[in-house]
Parts: sequence; C-alpha cells; structure tokens
Amino acid sequence: MASNNPAPETLYFPNDEALGFGGEDGGTFDEWNPTEESLRPVRGKHRVAKQRGGIARSSTVLGVGVIAAVGAGGMASAQAKPPVSISLPDLPQSVKDKLPDAEALPGVGSLISDIDGHSSSTGDTGAGVTTAALTTASSGSSDAGEALRTRILQQAEQQQGAVDDQAAIAAEKAAAAKAAAEASKKQDAAAAKEKAEKKKAEEAAKAKAEKERLAKLAAGYSLPVASYTLTSHFGDGGSMWSSGYHTGLDFAAPTGTPIKAVHSGTVKSAGWSGAYGYRTVIKLDDGTELWFCHQSSLAVSAGQKVSTGQVIGNVGATGNVTGPHLHLEVRPGGGDPIDPLTWLAGKGLNA
Repeated sequence: MASNNPAPETLYFPNDEALGFGGEDGGTFDEWNPTEESLRPVRGKHRVAKQRGGIARSSTVLGVGVIAAVGAGGMASAQAKPPVSISLPDLPQSVKDKLPDAEALPGVGSLISDIDGHSSSTGDTGAGVTTAALTTASSGSSDAGEALRTRILQQAEQQQGAVDDQAAIAAEKAAAAKAAAEASKKQDAAAAKEKAEKKKAEEAAKAKAEKERLAKLAAGYSLPVASYTLTSHFGDGGSMWSSGYHTGLDFAAPTGTPIKAVHSGTVKSAGWSGAYGYRTVIKLDDGTELWFCHQSSLAVSAGQKVSTGQVIGNVGATGNVTGPHLHLEVRPGGGDPIDPLTWLAGKGLNA
C-alpha cells in the first residue's frame, strides 16, 4: 500500500547581510539550492544526509560570527562589571583545520587565536572576553581569598600575641611579687635576727651591770654569820609559829657564834622580845628593818650607828626555839616581813 509522504522541506541559510558581513566589502555567498542529498530523509528510513564541506564550514562560520558580534557589542557593558570566572571549551584541531578562512575574519581571528592559546593584540576591540581576562578574574578571586586568609592569620597572630603579652606581664608580676615577698621575708628575718642580737646584747649588758651593782652592794652588805646551816625558810607552815607560818630565815649555828650587821644603819631597839628572845632591830637608810632574834647576848644599844659586818651580838637559844640559831627577818618600811633569802640575793649575797 502506497503512503503519501510530505514534500521535503528546504533548509534556510541566511545571506551575508543577515550574518553581518554584507555590504560593499563583506562579499556575498552563493545561492544555495537544495538537492536530494540535502533534503530530510524519508520518514521511516534511517538515512544520514551528507553535507558538503562548504555547508559545514558555513555553519561554523555562522556560529563564530554570532559570537564575535555578541562579544563586540557587549564589551562596553562587560567592561563596567567585575570579571566572572567562566570556561570556554577548546575547539578540536580537526575543526580548526577545516576553517582556515575563519581566522582571517575581522574580530573572529583574534577570538580563535585566544582560544588556541595565542596572545591577542591590545588594540583589537573584538577580543573582549579572552583567556587573559578570565585568568585575571580567577587571579583576582584567588588574591581576594588569599588576602582574607592572610588577614585572618594576622588577627589570630595578634590575638595570640596579646595573650602571650598578658601571660608575660602576669609572669613578670608574679615573679616581682615573689621576689618582693622573698626580699621582705629576708628583711624581716634580718630585722628579727638583729632585734634578737640587740636584745641579747642588752640583756648581757644589763646582766653585767647588775653583776657590777651587786658586787658593789656585796661590798656594802654582809651575811649575818660566817658558818651556818639553813634550817627553816620563809613561809614554812607549822604550829610552832603564832602566825601559822615561818616569817623569817633560820641560820643554825653554835651558841656564842658572832652575829654581824648585814648593812650599815641605826639600832632601833636592842633587848628582850618574848617569843623572839633577845632581839636587835637595825633600821637601814631606806627604811627597811632587820630583826636579829634568839641571841644569847647583845653587843649594841638603841640609837647606836652600826656599819656593815660589825658584831652586834651572839647566837643563842632564847625565846621560842628548839635549838641555838639566828632568826633573821626583813621588813621593808617596818611593815610585813618578806623572804630574807630573796632580799639577800638582791643585795648580791647568796645565803
């Protein structure tokens, strides 16, 4: 059964003026007439139309011309905008070999030259979008990123430097405080040592002065008997004493042992005194009274001046006693008695 196939359509190809190459200098293209080779294949049959070399070449030239026209017309606005990183595919060498005349076209040749890797003339206005421009755009983006990275690193270094500076300042302050504390500690230790040495020296000087004073006093004071034994001390308790405790210091010695004046003074009284037996009271210049009790005999009388070491009587056992001894009492200002042993020691005498 026969089918009604539609009539083949003819291909449209623009003339010179449509391409922008018309005019007096652009030349013209020959009129193209369709043939059976250029017609569309019959529907249902897989036939590939063969194209003449001139048709393929003309189609490529058309595309390149459009690119050149668009590039030449849009450079004015493109130059005012920042470059955008784009990529253009390289034409295969086989295509370039088939287009020897396209490179000679105004504006197109420089474009193909740039695509092929050749540098274009700076005065050619048709080569607005070139590899150099793309490289510059890419380089600018890379430089901006590198500048940002460098700035971030610089800020990080500055912050780290500030932290290090603060740490260094803190360390210096800590070291200074430690040094000051150590210096203060050493100074305090030196001051304490100096104070202790000064105090020790003062005490030594004081002790020396006291020793010298006691030595002088010892020359002015004397123990009441030369040979004795201390039997009862001040403050000892017992029923033997009316006050309930011993009010003096007992020097036990044989009867008749000489009793000497402890210090120079005036005899206030000399005679019998009840439980004290025979007693002599000598009043010193400072008002202190010394009582010498239980004597067997008296050698001075009231109102008499005596000197240190002068014999004023003898040891006995008169009054309330259990044996011969000298009972010595010390009464400052004529008042209550104090420990004679302590008083004698204060005068440089060790009983």
